[in-house]
Amino acid sequence: MKYGELTKKLRRLGIEFRRQARGSHEIWWDPKRKLYTVIPNHPGKEIKRKTLAGILRDFGLKEDDLGRL
Repeated sequence: MKYGELTKKLRRLGIEFRRQARGSHEIWWDPKRKLYTVIPNHPGKEIKRKTLAGILRDFGLKEDDLGRL
């Protein structure tokens, strides 16, 4: 999954961009549950499987939650 696709799905779940982090990374957060994570912004590249799993784990989501969107 690429950055644009992931962030579009996260926004649909109510997760928001919070701020820019170091380099090409961004801080995203879920205001309802007060959960944060870092998402790499590398346009055109796929987000690695383990990185995606970590992002979803930080938000308490499963890959199926994104698949329904």
